[in-house]
Amino acid sequence: MYRPQIEEQRKTPPKLVIIKGEEEFEVEKILNKRVVRGKEKFLVQWKGYTAEGDTWESRENLKNAKKLVEEFEREYGKEAEEVQ
Repeated sequence: MYRPQIEEQRKTPPKLVIIKGEEEFEVEKILNKRVVRGKEKFLVQWKGYTAEGDTWESRENLKNAKKLVEEFEREYGKEAEEVQ
């Protein structure tokens, strides 16, 4: 799943978007899901960032990307593997 950075690919972070008066990063896609210590975590691809910028985020941190989370779960199911 790792995608190396290619020549002339964006290296500077994009501007944050303003949602309800607060600056936030924009989610491009949910890539994966796992459960860590009983909490769901989603692997997030951030808009304008390379694969190195992908991070694992809790559902609570993705309130404004609810449609993308639901789309991922519809396509891949709601079950996730427990990771220790």
